[in-house]
Amino acid sequence: MVEKVLGNLKIASLNEMQLAAIAATSKGKDVVLLAPTGSGKTLGFLLPVLKNLDAATKGVQALILVPSRELALQIEQVFKQMGTGFKVNCCYGGHPVKTERNNFEQPPAVLIGTPGRIAYHLRKENFDESSITTLVLDEFDKALEFGFQEDMAYIIGNMRSLKQRMLTSATQMEAIPDFTGLKSSVEINFLKDVKVAPDLKLKKVMTTAEDKLDTLFELICKIGNKTTLLFCNHRETVDRISDLLIDKDLAHDIFHGGMEQDERERALLKFRNGSIKILITTDLASRGLDIPEVEYIIHYQLPYTEDAFLHRNGRTARMNAKGTAYLMMTEEDKYPFLKSDIEIEKLKGNYQLPKDSQWQTLYIAAGKKDKVNKIDIVGLLLKKGGLEKDDVGLIEVKDQSSYVAVKRSMVNKVLAALANEKIKNRKVKIEVAM
Repeated sequence: MVEKVLGNLKIASLNEMQLAAIAATSKGKDVVLLAPTGSGKTLGFLLPVLKNLDAATKGVQALILVPSRELALQIEQVFKQMGTGFKVNCCYGGHPVKTERNNFEQPPAVLIGTPGRIAYHLRKENFDESSITTLVLDEFDKALEFGFQEDMAYIIGNMRSLKQRMLTSATQMEAIPDFTGLKSSVEINFLKDVKVAPDLKLKKVMTTAEDKLDTLFELICKIGNKTTLLFCNHRETVDRISDLLIDKDLAHDIFHGGMEQDERERALLKFRNGSIKILITTDLASRGLDIPEVEYIIHYQLPYTEDAFLHRNGRTARMNAKGTAYLMMTEEDKYPFLKSDIEIEKLKGNYQLPKDSQWQTLYIAAGKKDKVNKIDIVGLLLKKGGLEKDDVGLIEVKDQSSYVAVKRSMVNKVLAALANEKIKNRKVKIEVAM
């Protein structure tokens, strides 16, 4: 089965951490898996989950609790790509409760969700928890940071049939709370001797509080048209920087917990497909999200802890790639976790405004529920839209919508060509994704 799954995922072989996780869980004991961001923890617990599933059993057999909606959707996508034949569903805030209730009429074997929404369904008795034998607490440390202790304690306290618990984290915890119910667990620790950023250059950009926004804009212009994650500590700061870039007519997007779910998904999607090169975010994007290799990190505000600093930097220089992290600092700033010999980057000015990406994202008002797939979309764009293969980038098909990256220079042409065309014999709206 593992070979088939790897084939479906187009992965040649498992890494050392994933093999260790499978070996430890095969003994039936509870497992604590500690590994850095980007190391493949998802597959490290999904393969053991799959091994515990029984095709003859009806009802939910595995519950995976995660701290964010994006992570829930990402794990669901990976499980679907594994091609196991088992049903999987997601539950999270911002997703229609009615849809989730309907999904429980034919319950999934694997249920993924955020603690708040899963606790809600449990209280309403929308699913039967008695068949759940496997529990995964993914990014557990982040779930604690987000204040999910009460919901998680309630959920775990109601799991009467658990045979195995798996807890994953990207940080070493001093103690694991009793409410998890872990007993004599096996710890797999791949945090030891791991460089979070194998080839990461740190550079300071010195400024003053008054000039910080102007200095930031100058730095962005210096970096140019490269994928850049810009970290702030507060949502208000994200919005303030976004306002500046809007005034400067510089394409970008934002990502933080105060946004609607569909807005957050769309921002990540456009960053993934290259339509936007700058994503301004809080620590919500520092780990656990499916975003591409990032060339530059800008810490507009440095985080308060070394762990958070490492996780932010872990979004770049992954898998032996190179990356640069800029630290925007004033003379008064003091951070104990920073070395004193960090190189200072001097900005010389007169940088040009970065050009927009060569890609732009189109929104198509049809998705999986309309039986639309990537092949349908490619066919429409090439045969009816007059595009060549190289004009089409990443395509993502959601339940009720689809998004496709198209060469910016071809967007007006393709929209005009498709104005009256149909997909699956149905006329659908196609427009530039906002």
